[in-house]
Amino acid sequence: MQKSSPLVLCVDDELVGLRIRQILLERAGYKVLTAADGYSGLELFAAHPVDAVVLDYAMPGMHGGQVAEKMRQTKPKVPILLLSAYLDLPTEVTSLADVYMTKGEGAPALLDKLGNLIHASPHHKRQPGQ
Repeated sequence: MQKSSPLVLCVDDELVGLRIRQILLERAGYKVLTAADGYSGLELFAAHPVDAVVLDYAMPGMHGGQVAEKMRQTKPKVPILLLSAYLDLPTEVTSLADVYMTKGEGAPALLDKLGNLIHASPHHKRQPGQ
């Protein structure tokens, strides 16, 4: 029996980066939903059994900290990886995420941190063989 792939929601207003992340994650075996803004991301988050979120910080309308705060209110156990081009985000923002990384850290770091988050998450625990 094949183990089901984790479902990851990627939220980023930068469409090229969003598409590259989607391809990277799908090649690594994840199922991926994408949203180009915080509002769409929250709708997808509410409507699907998401295992983890890769969330950009700087977006128009609603920044990643605001999106993470709303996600925590509805599904507090879903791990959030906050991604930003900025090095110094306020602690009140980074504390809403399970992991914070900069976009400059690259694809291998993203895959490594996301994989660790999903496998450590009580939200994602599956019985062997499922």
